[in-house]
Amino acid sequence: MCAEVIAALRINGEGTYLDATVGLGGHSEAIAKRLKGGRLICVDKDGQALRLSEKRLSRFGSAITFLRCDFRHIKSELERLSVTSLDGCVLDIGVSSLQFDEPSRGFSYRHNGPLDMRMDTDAENNARAIVNGRSEEDIADIILRYGQERHARLLAKAIVKHRPIDTTAQLADIILSALPAKARRQDGHPAKKTFQALRIAVNDELTALERALGDIVALLSPSSRVAVVTFHSLEDRLVKNIFTALSAPCVCPPSFPACVCGGKPALTKQTRQTPGEAEILRNPRVRSATLRYAEKLR
Repeated sequence: MCAEVIAALRINGEGTYLDATVGLGGHSEAIAKRLKGGRLICVDKDGQALRLSEKRLSRFGSAITFLRCDFRHIKSELERLSVTSLDGCVLDIGVSSLQFDEPSRGFSYRHNGPLDMRMDTDAENNARAIVNGRSEEDIADIILRYGQERHARLLAKAIVKHRPIDTTAQLADIILSALPAKARRQDGHPAKKTFQALRIAVNDELTALERALGDIVALLSPSSRVAVVTFHSLEDRLVKNIFTALSAPCVCPPSFPACVCGGKPALTKQTRQTPGEAEILRNPRVRSATLRYAEKLR
């Protein structure tokens, strides 16, 4: 949804912009093409992705600054760069094509590889540690909470029974054999929800998103916008709720008979967009994408 994101941001050529999830640099390239003296800061915690995006965007020279960090730390990283305000930001949440399509990264049930799923390859926690080291109850809670898988308890029991599990193919086969026949015939791969859940847990994605989005909104200059692209309902609901809270003028408890906080909304009411059929035909992976954006008021 690159065209929609760029339209939402309303790029000012002299502004300062943040791509908090640069990935392979698609959004960043579109932003950089529109800069005329402005600045773009590209962030990713995946070192491989950052190296590839640096190469792709090298022609823009000093207009772009690259940072390898988890976007939950973006506030302190921007302070270090003496960046005190932003004229726009994009966050494209989730797994990149690079991560999905590289078997050695261990994200996909479609490619056999080590059970890893770390976006930051220097991080200690990985999917193998979770499935082999956590209790059956913990694994079930992860699958239910982050995968919204109704058979979470059944799958956790099967995972514990078949430990140790070292590869994505092993885990996918265990899930397939453990699920009831009816569940195996539903749309999508039977392992999709469990793999999603483990990935979110490994990278602590929802906590990071909540912290980063709040810090980014605080850094936006008035009339600037933040745009967030999500690919599953948990992320989208979190973004929706944060935007809704920040666009509310009052933060008093519902039990108060009248407003005493004197609060004013930080954001305008959010806008929601989904990809059109033409884009889905060009890139089927974008089918589940949702774009939400809002404008800073104060």
